[in-house]
Amino acid sequence: MNYDKHGVLEMAPLEYGADRPKAANPIKINDVSLRDGHQSLFATRGRTEDMLPVAEMIDNAGYNAVETWGGATFDTMHRFLAEDPWERLRTLKKHMPKTPFSMLLRGQNVVGYRNYADDVVKAFVQRSIDNGMDIFRCFDALNDYRNFETAAQVIKDNGKHFQGVVCYTLNQPRLGGDVYNMDYYINKVKDLVEFGVDSICIKDMAGLIAPYDIYNLIREIKKFTDIPLNLHTHFTSGMADLAIFKAIEAGVDIVDTCIGPYAYRTSHAAVEPLIMSLLGTNRDSGMDINKITAIADEMEKYIPKYKHLDNNPKYATTDINVLLHQTPGGMLSNLVNQLKAMNALDKLPEVFRLLPKVRKDLGNIPLVTPTSQIVGVQTVNNVLFDSYEGEYAQITKEVKDLCYGLYGKTTDPINPEVQKKALKDYPRGEEPITVRPGSILEPEMDAVKEEFKDFTQDIDDEVLCALYPVTGKRFLKWKYGKEEVPAEFQAKTMEQVEKEEELVRKALSGELTSKGNGGATRELEVKVDGEVFTVEINDPNAAGAAAPRARRAKGGAKEVEATGSLLAPIPGMIVEFKKKVGEEVKAGETVVVLEAMKMMNNLDAAVDGVVTEIKFDSGDSVAKGDVLMVIEPKEA
Repeated sequence: MNYDKHGVLEMAPLEYGADRPKAANPIKINDVSLRDGHQSLFATRGRTEDMLPVAEMIDNAGYNAVETWGGATFDTMHRFLAEDPWERLRTLKKHMPKTPFSMLLRGQNVVGYRNYADDVVKAFVQRSIDNGMDIFRCFDALNDYRNFETAAQVIKDNGKHFQGVVCYTLNQPRLGGDVYNMDYYINKVKDLVEFGVDSICIKDMAGLIAPYDIYNLIREIKKFTDIPLNLHTHFTSGMADLAIFKAIEAGVDIVDTCIGPYAYRTSHAAVEPLIMSLLGTNRDSGMDINKITAIADEMEKYIPKYKHLDNNPKYATTDINVLLHQTPGGMLSNLVNQLKAMNALDKLPEVFRLLPKVRKDLGNIPLVTPTSQIVGVQTVNNVLFDSYEGEYAQITKEVKDLCYGLYGKTTDPINPEVQKKALKDYPRGEEPITVRPGSILEPEMDAVKEEFKDFTQDIDDEVLCALYPVTGKRFLKWKYGKEEVPAEFQAKTMEQVEKEEELVRKALSGELTSKGNGGATRELEVKVDGEVFTVEINDPNAAGAAAPRARRAKGGAKEVEATGSLLAPIPGMIVEFKKKVGEEVKAGETVVVLEAMKMMNNLDAAVDGVVTEIKFDSGDSVAKGDVLMVIEPKEA
């Protein structure tokens, strides 16, 4: 029987064995479970100890590459998991020596949220290579490829693989319109070809790509280049499986997937159905499904540790609304969490309404880290603090940097009124730049080495502090035993998970009752399916049990606001106090830098006066309304 061709896909003899003949044009598959999988589903909280049991199995599964590092992992590991990011790379490499490692690199942003100086970029890339990285998937949030130049040179000099990225975004539900249309993406791909990349990735971070749009795009690209093409798309909208299949029919060379337990929802399509569906075609992957299912079974053993991090309130596994509001899953969860922390979740519809307007004001930029955070946080600020629409009463440092040109060239021009307001008294000047951002940034590494010499022991420590000075220093205190790792940053054990599940089971069955015998007890609130159960457990050790770790504050927080006191307008982390006790300040002068949703907010003094008290330390978390600093006003 003769079958139709499906683009470049043709039918072939159907065989099931692991030793079946190699297909004529096999699709290459990357696994991204160990980086983007848990980043998408569990807020990047996956721990190295839970990757090691499957590491060798994945190494022997026949993947083209395994994404093990980069993106948000570097930040999250040292900030929330008390793990050394460099050590994960080295450890996984020992257990997975055969399959090339891939990482997500944010160009001049490295693995942070701003553009760093060239010497920081060079040091990071070189140490990544020295520690075991093979393939660098390098993207720029503005698709401004000048921000690749420094990193690319180091990668090429070391003979490693440089994959250039086109960030896929839209202004409407499907490909088209005046900006993000077929011509835009074709021209961006041609720019990458001219740049000299080893392969090209179409990176769809929000799950926006429709099946026929990617089919047509791949076919057009294949007309002018044979550089390998890699499709990276999330399942958020529910179209990822369909898009991957049409891309395979169009001739894409590589696709990204996750292993079942780390797949779907806001993550990626699962590899298992893809392997089975391509059997009997010229694009059969050649992978053994039995090896994959064995990996999935092993992964399932450790998934219960992370279930509490899945904050999706919906039963549905897809969200087609992403095509309507253009908000990537990670950005959406950040917005929700920020509004929850401020008791302002009712403002979410207004945030959605203003997001497109703020995005347009800021140059119609793609929404991917860090620009998604920049647009998202500024929108939240506008909703919460503006007295009229478009006021931009509280502009983040990152928006000011964007308006100055420190992130690169925006897709469209920035709203001139917003730009003028953002650059008023901007330290670098009020006239935006047009050159490559990295070319005007002063070297940073020498200053970092001097500032952190009492905490660092090698170049990897120094690079960590260059990228994350506040949380990096805190981590190094944990790493070298200068401070004990707080309980909330320690790994959860399976025994703890089993006890929690047993507690929930007993709460639901009514087995938990308060005995109230006057002995030492511990009262717990158990929330199950939205219903709260308050349970009192007899515990002879409760009197000696450690209380939950509170935010550190010198003299207390949320006290009655005094004249001149500076309160936290939003929850976040103290990055820096610009003034010390006893120093004079002027009204409008920046005195505190507060990080919220990875963005920096400069907080200004409301009065002229003298700092009489500072309530917190750098690195402390604060809630909305906490008194950060007391300023004694000058007498009139």
